[in-house]
Amino acid sequence: MLTTALGRLRLIGAIEGLSFLILLGIAMPLKYAFEMPQAVTTVGQLHGLFFVLYLLAIANAAFVHRWSMGKIGLAIIAAFVPFGPFLFDLRLRKEQRPTIPQ
Repeated sequence: MLTTALGRLRLIGAIEGLSFLILLGIAMPLKYAFEMPQAVTTVGQLHGLFFVLYLLAIANAAFVHRWSMGKIGLAIIAAFVPFGPFLFDLRLRKEQRPTIPQ
């Protein structure tokens, strides 16, 4: 999985998407409902790291596979939407699926 640009993008996308969901679904409620701001600080820093890695993986995959600007934009927008990286991953898997000639 880590030997190809798309494999790296898919793995980092899954980690980034999960960190975003943890930030929104666990850390933010802990901060505002239970007055535990440290949760957002810690998870937020990790999510920031994964976000940057995701952008770098997008750039690498776009360069290797000569993506259009539209596909690059879609990949970047996916990072800002909850579950977005997972939906983008579904699209990548569908595109990678070999077609059977008839």
